[in-house]
This record gives sequence, structure tokens and C-alpha cells, in this order.
Amino acid sequence: MKCKLLIGAFAALAFVASAAEQPNIIFIYGDDIGYGDFSCYGGEVDTANIDTLAEEGVRFTGGYCTAATCTPSRYSLLTGEYAFRNKGAQILPGNAPLIIDPARPTIAAFLRDNGYKTALSGKWHLGLGSASEPLDWNGQIKPGPKEVGFEYSFHMAATADRVPSVYIKNGRVVNLDASDPIQVNYQELVGNDPTGISHPHLLKLQADEQHGKTIVNGVSRIGWMSGGNSARFKDEDMADTYLNKAVNFIIENSKPQTSNPKPFFLYFAPNENHVPRVVHPRFQGSTSLGPRGDALAVFDWCVGRLVQTLKETGQYENTLIVITSDNGPVLFDGYWEAAIERQGTHDASGPWRGGKYSRWEGGTRVPFIVTWPGKSKPGISDAIVSQVDLYASVAALIGKPVPENAGQDGENLLPTLLGDSLDGREYVIQEALTQIAVRKGNWKYIPPGSVTERLGIMTWEEGSGWKKTNVAEPGLLFHLSEDPTEEHDLAAKYPNRVQEMRDIIMQVAPEKATGQKQLDKKQLGF
Repeated sequence: MKCKLLIGAFAALAFVASAAEQPNIIFIYGDDIGYGDFSCYGGEVDTANIDTLAEEGVRFTGGYCTAATCTPSRYSLLTGEYAFRNKGAQILPGNAPLIIDPARPTIAAFLRDNGYKTALSGKWHLGLGSASEPLDWNGQIKPGPKEVGFEYSFHMAATADRVPSVYIKNGRVVNLDASDPIQVNYQELVGNDPTGISHPHLLKLQADEQHGKTIVNGVSRIGWMSGGNSARFKDEDMADTYLNKAVNFIIENSKPQTSNPKPFFLYFAPNENHVPRVVHPRFQGSTSLGPRGDALAVFDWCVGRLVQTLKETGQYENTLIVITSDNGPVLFDGYWEAAIERQGTHDASGPWRGGKYSRWEGGTRVPFIVTWPGKSKPGISDAIVSQVDLYASVAALIGKPVPENAGQDGENLLPTLLGDSLDGREYVIQEALTQIAVRKGNWKYIPPGSVTERLGIMTWEEGSGWKKTNVAEPGLLFHLSEDPTEEHDLAAKYPNRVQEMRDIIMQVAPEKATGQKQLDKKQLGF
């Protein structure tokens, strides 16, 4: 393994040495978009803009996020560290403190320190402020994106279905009226705003009890909020808002705008297609799948506009673009929008079992496309790659070493990402709700514990909304190429293979090798 990594590093450095200049880098990070959601992966929504990038670059069939939920995957993407190493990297409430240690450079800080302009536009959900004191939403909010490397940031605190339902620009709530201060609470009611439970007639989208707290823009959310009325966002405008900030950043850092432009790193993280899926009227009804399909169409349109801007500013040929998602798909996740009833033959997870929240393959195997026009070798790759590898691969791209206190779980797979090599990871770790699994080659192993699947209408009672499969010793073993739906357990037939997979977990995360415990609702920030 070390020999392969060294060869890859030398090849990458040689490649960079021949480049005329350092490329711009854009991560386009979807939310709850499954392996089978894009049309280039077999989905039924036309994602022509994404398909074009896939044709020009490398489309991976073995691409993974690190976890089946959003916060831990986003943590791993930016830090190059498996999220289970940080006990705070779980689904966070909207008022959680920052879970990234500013002393450990993220990929954004690393690129900033090596001459890149850095920006975030979209979802954050990695916490804000310090654990040592309550967060004041009405003043300077820090630490946050700036303290971990983003010179410019425009984002929401957590998710669109969690309060506070406001935008934050460079550490301050946008359009906040000082005479109408914001309060946020996830334990008890604050203020007297109507909620989805007390005033269901005010809702334009019906929700379950979990999502039935403070109403903002006719949509009830998780958690209670008061104040900040002039700052509250409108869901229908969210995609345009984040896109315009990203487009403006690209234009401002283009050659016509500055005599000495720096390369840039843009982390573009749209809401699509996380709930609530309330898209702009021009996209409503644009697909046969209902709001979830319409949100996919919005995501593809945003990708097209970014590419158009790069071309108009003469930067497309010198921009590395990565498109992927933070976890697998979920159809019903608290709001009644007919995603289940209208899915038809569209399979958001593709051939894989499960989705968001799950250790089944569909929880973490996601779309993964890498394009650098004229530099990436077009094709489809079966190599195993993970988002945790992007940090080390980007470091190789710019010819700089990864800082000693960062990125320790990633591998330099730059030649693979650009299509110059078919070699990927030997194995990949998959996390879901604090539990892990491992894939090596075509083998997949799930240790003892339980596997959660998200079904239809949500309640937290057993058998209604969630399905749990209890996994006894010695765990479950599957051969994915022959059994993509993970239905035929081969653990008893191949005990040596089981031991091999358990040894990997013992090496990477020994505390998770047996008897993995799943977090409950309260521990998960619900």
C-alpha cells in the first residue's frame, strides 16, 4: 500500500509540474442525493448538465461519502478525517457549537495558506460558536467558517428544516433588525411564534411532530425560534440565492476583474434535495417525481449555471470540478410531499440497498464525478474512492504536503480521480449513526449491532417509519457484485474473510469491532 501511494504521489507531482498554473477547485456537494438520482447513473430526472461533466471527466461507480448522514460526511470532506474519530461529529441541532478544531487545518485553510481564495456558499451544518458560552445570533458569530479557512462565507447554520431559518454572511446574520433579536432553542418553546402543531392551518407543507415546531415561510421546522423576522429566508429563493453568491465569487476572481488573480477554491453546497423541498415556482412540476424530482432538476440547473459562468470568464479549462453527495437518498423525511407515492420506477439508490441513515450500501455509495477539461481522462471507473481522500489528492495536485495534523485518513488518489489510474482504495469505511461497516474489493462486512433503514411515515416507535435489522455475531458478509441488495449473508461460509474484514476494523476503529450501539433520537439532535 505504501509503495502504491508513493508512486501515485510522484506521478501527481510530475503532473502538477507540467501544468501552466494551479487550477481552480470547485466541490459541488449535493444533499441527500442518491447513487441513482442523476440520469448518468440511471435516474429518471434529466440531469443533462451533470451528465456532460461526467462525459468529459471520470464517473465513479465505487465513490463513497464517509457516513450515511450529513454532518459527519461534511466533517470528513473538509478535514480528511473519519468522523467517528470526533464524537461531536453527529447530526447537529441548529445551535450546536463548531465541531472542527480551528487548530487543525481544513482543506479550505490548507488551500488559503497556499495562495488560494476560498469561499463557502450553501449548507454548513458543522456548528457555530464555542461550547464554552451561549451563541449570540445577534452579533458576530464565531468561530465558524472563517476560522477554519473560508475567507468568504454565505450559508445557513444547519439545515433548511432546522432553525434558525436565516442566512449568515461572514459571521453575521443577513438583514437582521437589531430591535428584533433572534432566540433559538431546541429544548423548549421561545417566543410566541405559531408552530406546526398549534397552527397547522398556516402550513403550505404538512409535517410530522419532529418537524412541527416554529413556522417560517409557511413551513414548520425542527426547533423553536423567535425574532429575526426581517432575516428569515424564503425556501423558494434558496437555490438562486446560494447560486448567485457562488457565481459572483467566480466572477470577482476572474482575470477580467483583477490584474493578479489567485486560483480559488469554492465549496458550493446547495440545499437540494434535502427537506423541505420547496423549490422556486419555475421548477415546480418540472419532473414526474414531485418536489423531490423537481429539486434534482434545480440542482442540475445550478451546476449548468456554474459551468456557464466558468466558460464566460475563461476559467473552465483551468477548473477541477468534483460533484458528489453527503449521503444516500431519503424519500420521506418528515414532510408529506408524495415522494414515495410519485417515485414510480425511479430508484434513488440505484441497484444498492438502503439509503440515508443506513449501513447498507445505498447509505454511503453516492454519485462521484471528477472533471478537469483537457486534463481528466474521460471514462467510467470502478475504483473505490472516498471523499476523505480529496484532501490528500488536492494537496498532491498543488504539489504541497498535507499538514501533519490534518487529513490522516485520506489517500492521495489524484491519478485515479483524473482517470490516469484504475487503482483506488484497498478498502473503505462506511459509517451510519455511529456504527460502521467496511468494503474491501467486492466484499462488504457489517459488524454486529443493528442496521437501520428509513421507510415511510416517520415516527420513532419500532416498526413505524424505521426498520431495524439486528445483526448478531459474527456479523454479515456480502459479495456486492453478485448480491448488490445485500440479502445473502455469507459469513458462515467464509469465516476467514469475516476475520480479514474484522481485522481492518480493529486496525482503524477497534472500539467499533463488536456490539455497536446506535444513538437514540435525543443523542442524534432530533
